[in-house]
This record gives sequence, structure tokens and C-alpha cells, in this order.
Amino acid sequence: MTRGEPPGRRAAGTADPADESGTRTRSTNESRTPTRSTNESRTPTRSTGAAPKSAARPHRSHVPADGTPAAVAVEQARREMLHEGRRRKRTRIGADALMEALLLQGTDTLFSYPGGVILPIYDILADYPEIRHVLVRHEQGGGHAADGYARASGRVGVCMGTSGPGATNLVTALATAQLDSVPVVAITGNVPAALLGKDAFQEIDITGITLPMTKHNYLVRDGDDIPRVVAEAFHIARTGRPGPVHIDITKDALQQETTAEHPSLDEIVAGLPGFRPKLDGHPKQLKTAAREIAAAKRPLILAGHGVLVAEAWDELRAFAEKTQIPVAWTLLGIGAMDEQHPLAYGYMGMHGWKHVNRAIQAADLLIAIGMRFDDRVTGSVRTYAPYARIIHADIDPAEIGKNVAVEVPIVGDAKRVLEGLTLMTAEVDPATRADYLAELAEWRLESEGSSWHGSGAWRGGLLSADFVVQRIGELTDHVATYVADVGQNQMWLARYTRFRRPRSHLSSGGLGTMGYSVPAAMGAALGNPGAETWAITGDGGFQMTSQELMTLAADRIPVKIALLDNKKLGMIRQWQEIVYAGNYHSSHLPGPDFVKLADAYGIPGFKATTTADVDRTIKAAQAVDGPALIWFEIAEEQNVLPMMPAGKGLSDLIETWGGPEE
Repeated sequence: MTRGEPPGRRAAGTADPADESGTRTRSTNESRTPTRSTNESRTPTRSTGAAPKSAARPHRSHVPADGTPAAVAVEQARREMLHEGRRRKRTRIGADALMEALLLQGTDTLFSYPGGVILPIYDILADYPEIRHVLVRHEQGGGHAADGYARASGRVGVCMGTSGPGATNLVTALATAQLDSVPVVAITGNVPAALLGKDAFQEIDITGITLPMTKHNYLVRDGDDIPRVVAEAFHIARTGRPGPVHIDITKDALQQETTAEHPSLDEIVAGLPGFRPKLDGHPKQLKTAAREIAAAKRPLILAGHGVLVAEAWDELRAFAEKTQIPVAWTLLGIGAMDEQHPLAYGYMGMHGWKHVNRAIQAADLLIAIGMRFDDRVTGSVRTYAPYARIIHADIDPAEIGKNVAVEVPIVGDAKRVLEGLTLMTAEVDPATRADYLAELAEWRLESEGSSWHGSGAWRGGLLSADFVVQRIGELTDHVATYVADVGQNQMWLARYTRFRRPRSHLSSGGLGTMGYSVPAAMGAALGNPGAETWAITGDGGFQMTSQELMTLAADRIPVKIALLDNKKLGMIRQWQEIVYAGNYHSSHLPGPDFVKLADAYGIPGFKATTTADVDRTIKAAQAVDGPALIWFEIAEEQNVLPMMPAGKGLSDLIETWGGPEE
């Protein structure tokens, strides 16, 4: 019976209730009307040697292992796949247990797209109005939205998809979350347990696929396991080094009646005896680190994403102020320190600031907190920080010594490690570091005065991307939520926005997922609705997930999109110019009229081609009650400089480029 139908009426295509109760069932060879075998004809035919008409031909069963319990289970599963419908009697089923478990974990938003095997969830979803369901237009968009929600809010993001292609569409988003340590729980449905391994419609071994790109995953075949599995998944996703957890649930488990209770936190922890992340740094290592800090003349703090994950920004500032040590940050560490703080020095790495990279190369001590020494940070490890001893604190012991050898390893949570170091280190008189900090200030002045910094509004009469990003930062008081895509736009955002608060910068750092910004901004806007939210994207990444414009419009999610259109795959073109002698194969990327595209989705669109247009269009977008898009036509051949070439070191930055002839 479907909702709204009078009693006694059954929707077309649904199973007879009596069939479901098992009181009116037929064997596989029984039919409601007489049937003919494949060789039987409607009219008599002559055939020599044919059996007499009076002889009944035996029916053959092609059911594998017919008559066994396994065959019965497969047949029942296939019948349920073909006969959808809600049972007359509403009982607590696995789908209810799932929604209850999500509520107990504090879930208030679910990014999802429906499909056949998760219809039992959708059938009861309206009974749980506390959870906002966001109907995305592609499962990858839902996964990125859950990621953005988690990064902006500090809570676990939740997404869902059906079996087969719905599940595989989530894979890129899960890999993005895995490499950036983002707590996401992804739920997928699968075919009934008896059909697993039968190559049923839309069946895929999705747990086998997600195993290497999740922190943990589950295949649930029994509805009674759902409360425990969901509770464990959230605990694993958010505890220690965060990461995505995937739960795959068979359809029959979702439909199964269950009375299973939800476990307590103590029961969850007891059920995971091998999962005990170490939070406190070892006292001996902390004391050793304190001695190194006391002896250093040119120390530098390297703040990574772990500072934000641990909510350790106050502890970072307190430690830096007590020791008078300047702070640099990785791409994902942006926001760990207010960039207007006197000890905030800047963004490091391949496209980072020259003065920051120079400070690393001249340091005698690096204090790395919650970062993993990615190759885009170090360049050639052989030439990295040649005069420095290294203290490396990370909650994941696998990261310490993996990419860079260090003198003082500390395993622990960034917040607790910083608290411990602050207690053990002596307060430093600013005058003690005066000469060192003055030299760093000179380097910074020189770096920010270079021709590649802040090109001004124009490049050869064309709008420059860094100017646009700088104005967005200034007109939002540097406290909005800014979500980057991948490529040149990502680097311009990191360099020129001037971030002032934690969790204000979202970026796909590890995987480098094009198409991330718009759906992730969608999730960020719902995860932190008190902050203005901007998606900063190039024309290439935007066209990968632009279908989520409809989600923004339908749900009135107030994301402002700054589309930097250089009609190129900008970073690809830059590498082709500098590394591949100007061989610009497939980097030219014509696109549509983006204002008309936005209008087709019912989203106000604005276009900026001159400096006078920039502030006007930004303010116009801010005035829209809902989503808005600004199409910035920027210089087609603007490069992000300086640039550390692949295989080179931080001292080998390219600062000027006159063209491929160089």
C-alpha cells in the first residue's frame, strides 16, 4: 500500500500482502494462468516421432541447487527486488535503526541521491524530520558536500547513495576526504545478502573498492548490526586522525524487523580494542623538544591541518607568543593563525611565498605540528631545510619519518602537544629574537614587493585573478568561508585572501580534486550557516560539477560563486608553457555563457570584465538572498609565481618567466 491510499487497495506492482506473510505462495513453476513450454505451439503442427499429445512433458528447473536453503533465499531476494512496496503493518526496521543512529550521532543534514536498494530508507525518511535531506544532482556532489560540511563545522559529514553506479560515484569524494583527513560517513545500499556475488542488477563489490580510500568500511547483512556499526563508524571517523568511513548495507537488512538497541560510548570503545589513538605526547619527547627550542636561534613553526582538526589554534598562538617563534603554514593549515598576527609569516611550498620558503631553508629548527611534509611542501628532500633540526608532532605515528627524517618525533594530538610544549618552554623576551624577526621582515617586504605579487588590477588590459581574489577577501572582511577548487584559482585564493579565522579555508589538498569547490561550498554553507560562503573556482573545475547549481537553487543554499574564467586549464597551460616548451595541447577550454547558464538554473548571474565591475558585482552577489554567480573574465595567460619546478627544492623558485623561449 502506498501512502494516501484507502485501506484494501494495493498500488500497482506491489506484492500481495498475503505473499509477504507466506500464506499464499506458489512454487517457481506454478502460474496463475496456464503456460506453454517453449516448444508448444498455439496451432497443431506435424512432427514425425513427436510424443503423443496425451503425454505430459516434465518441467525442468534451472535454479542452481534447487530445493536447498540457499536457493530459497536467492529466490526470495529476487522476488523482493521485483516487488517493491511498504508492508501494511509499520514496524521498526533496519532503515529506522539507521536513522535513529544518525540522530544519536548529532546528524542534522544528509546529502543523498535515491536509488532502488535504498528506497526502504526513503520510505521512512519523512518520519525523521530532524534530519534535513539535501537532494544532490550527483553522488560525487553529495560526497563533496559532506566533506565541506565536516571541514566548516568540525562535525562528521554524512552522504548516501544507492548500489552500483551510485556507490562508485562517491569514490572520488571519499578519496578526497581520506587524503585530507576529513571525517565523513558514507552510506550505500546493496542488493539483498543472498544476491551478493550473483552479479545482480547494480551489484558491485563497493567495499572492495573503498577499502584503500577509507579509514574503515563495513558490509552489513543483518539489520540487528546497524546500531552498532553506525556508532562505531562515527567514532572511528572523528577519533584520532579523522577520515571517511563507508557503510554498505544490504537491502534486506534495511527491511528487516529489528529490536537491536543502540550502544553506549563505553560499549563502542570496548568493542574496538585495537583502536586507541595516542593523544598525549610522551613527556620525555616533550622535554627533549623544549631543550631544542631553548637552544635554537632561528626557529620556525610549521602549522598543518592537524592544528585545525584538533581545534588547537588558541594553543598554537599561545605557544608562538610565549616563545616568540614565527608561524608558517601548509595549504591545509591556512586559518590556523590569524594572518594579521605579528608572528604570522605565511604560506609555504611550491606556490607559497618566497620569504616563507627562504625562512625554512635558513632555519636551524623546524617545529612541525600536524603536517606530513608533503612533496609540494618540501620539494627535493635532499635540499630541504639543510641547516635545521626537526621536531615533528603528529597524531598518526605512520607520518613521522615517512617523508622527512626528524630528530624529535612526538606522537600525540596537536592540542595536547602544544599545551605540553607551552608549559615546558621558557618565556622568551621579544628583544632576544629582534634581529632574527627583523631579517624575516625584510625578506617579506622584498617578497611581497616582487612583480609577481599583486599584479594590480590589470595585466595587459585584462582583469587579473589575484586582484579579484584580494577584493573578495577585503569585501568579506577576511572572515567568510572560502572554498577553493583545484589549479591556479586554488593558489591565488591561498595567497591573496588573508584569512583571519579557523575553518575559513577549504581546499582539496591531497587528491587535488577538480570540481570540488561548488558542492563542498554547498555543504560548508549548511555546516556553518553563520558565515558568508564563497566558492572560488576556475572554469575547468566548475564545469565538472556545475549540475549542483540546481541543488543550490532548489534548497536556496546561499553560496556565492566566483568563477575565474581564463578559458584555459590554467595550471596545465602554465606547466606546458614552463616545462613543456609551450606545447599547449588540450589546455584551451572554451565554455558557455556562464551568466545564461546560471539564469537557466534560476540563479542570479553577474559578469565582470573591468576593474570597475569587480566591487560592483561582488556587492551585488552579496545582496542576493540565496545563491549567486559572478563570471570574472580574467587574463588568459596569467601564471602563478613564484613556482618550484618538479624535482627541485625550495631554493630553486622560478620568479619571472618571459615565455617558453626561456
